[in-house]
Amino acid sequence: MSTSITPEKLAELDNLLDRQQVLDCLVRFSRGMDRFDRELFLSAFHADATIAAGPFVGGPADLYDWASELHGQGQSATHHNLLNHTCDIEGDVAHTETYYLFVGRNRDDSNWIAGGRYLDRLERRDGRWRIALRTNAIEWSGTAPTMPIPYAEVPDIHLNGTPARGKDDPSYRRPLTNQRKTHIPD
Repeated sequence: MSTSITPEKLAELDNLLDRQQVLDCLVRFSRGMDRFDRELFLSAFHADATIAAGPFVGGPADLYDWASELHGQGQSATHHNLLNHTCDIEGDVAHTETYYLFVGRNRDDSNWIAGGRYLDRLERRDGRWRIALRTNAIEWSGTAPTMPIPYAEVPDIHLNGTPARGKDDPSYRRPLTNQRKTHIPD
């Protein structure tokens, strides 16, 4: 079995690395919005990017301000889930289609869900992939019945951290550790 890397394999590896960097960029957008992390959110966009999302058309900083106010006033939690993803790369330009499922826990305890696709043009500038143009194809929306959040009554449920919309969320903790005692329910 040969272990030599052919030029074709190198090109394929380069393409896979680019695709992963593109996907990482899209995840930074979603996580930045859900955690209200402005710096992370903005790192997904070139400063001169244009975004068309619902009634909003403008740049990334204005989008963050508008969306964080909308989500902050209307919802106590949001999840911008990324699903099916296609990515066509030609040189320093990538065109992607990424299906999404948005879920928001509204402040009145109802749940709003919506689905659609992010259609993005990303550009690699100075070696970094970022969104240069985004349009949002919203394809459906609705509400889901409300139920209590599971296990809220467990006394030590938040010892490992309480979900938060900011850098005090446990996902930012390094190293991540467990503070809860071993317990196997009956």
